[in-house]
Amino acid sequence: MSAYIAIGAVAGIVVILVIIISVCCMSSGKTKTEADILPAETFEAYENPIWKKTEVEHRESLESLANIAQSMKVYNFMELQYATDDFSPGSQIKGSVYRGKMNGDLTAIKKMKRDVSKEINSLSKINHFNLIRVLGVCFNEGRWYLIYEYASNGPLNDWIFSNNTNQKFLSWTQRMQIVLDVARGLNYIHSYNSPPYVYKDFKSSRVLLDIEFRAKISYFSSARSAEGQKEKIASEQVYLSPEYREKGQLSTKLDVYAFGMLMLEVLTGKKVANLCERLDGNVSDVFVGVFDETKGKDRLKSLMDPSLKGNYPSESAISVARLIELCLNKDPSSRPDMEEIVKSLSKVLSTSMTWESSL
Repeated sequence: MSAYIAIGAVAGIVVILVIIISVCCMSSGKTKTEADILPAETFEAYENPIWKKTEVEHRESLESLANIAQSMKVYNFMELQYATDDFSPGSQIKGSVYRGKMNGDLTAIKKMKRDVSKEINSLSKINHFNLIRVLGVCFNEGRWYLIYEYASNGPLNDWIFSNNTNQKFLSWTQRMQIVLDVARGLNYIHSYNSPPYVYKDFKSSRVLLDIEFRAKISYFSSARSAEGQKEKIASEQVYLSPEYREKGQLSTKLDVYAFGMLMLEVLTGKKVANLCERLDGNVSDVFVGVFDETKGKDRLKSLMDPSLKGNYPSESAISVARLIELCLNKDPSSRPDMEEIVKSLSKVLSTSMTWESSL
């Protein structure tokens, strides 16, 4: 009898041991699985964007980087840190853009908040003097960085809305060279691809000036193919054409309208938002009386940027005013295309340079 009791006791102990071991194994397996899937719930984990990507997304980014490396220089992150003094406040230009020195040349390095691999593939195919060049790219810990050529004189709007408080001034001929540069850049964007691309969100802050005050169009993330496009409008903006604001109709004529607005700002030294407010939204009314044969020159003088102090050729200024009026036509089919605008502004610049040399 005692033998049976002993055997039963041993068997019971064995069963208990088996259960304990099984529970431990299951607990260990569960912890491992969770650790494989979820990052630690720490501040660092939230700060580091790589943890927000799935393994598949991260692998796709690296594959994109390998493809990009065939057409564009890929920098390692240490090079960017060295160029910007580890992204110090002293290197910051504005927002997420930093000034850096790479291979002896100044560059603009932008931290991107989104996956830009597809955008970079498009940018690598763009090559025009009047478009900011992308010199390279970096991918580090889930974040993309774009390295651009540096435009030392900054955005155009800093110069045309300065009111001379910061001693910034553009002569008439400089202004005409700038608008011609911009027109050439937009014409390239409209013609280098078929179907054409539309810049879409064009304004004076997107135009940068290099050391010689030549204009470079920047910020291409909003560019879209114009083929059969209709879009929802998030908010009304003064640079946007009527057909885009009202119907979401996207075409190259949207950029022509915005370019007309930019030329108006360059001519008047005033923000179009302020002009629109003063004219109850009918911005084309700004030219009322300008083309009058008897009083047109006086009306033009009141329209022009006061900082020019009358130093401009009147006939050339009237030609630009007529071109702006065409660009702001409510009917998109009546607006000129960028190629026509380039031809018109080339003539204006030529006569303006002749006028300047005769002073």
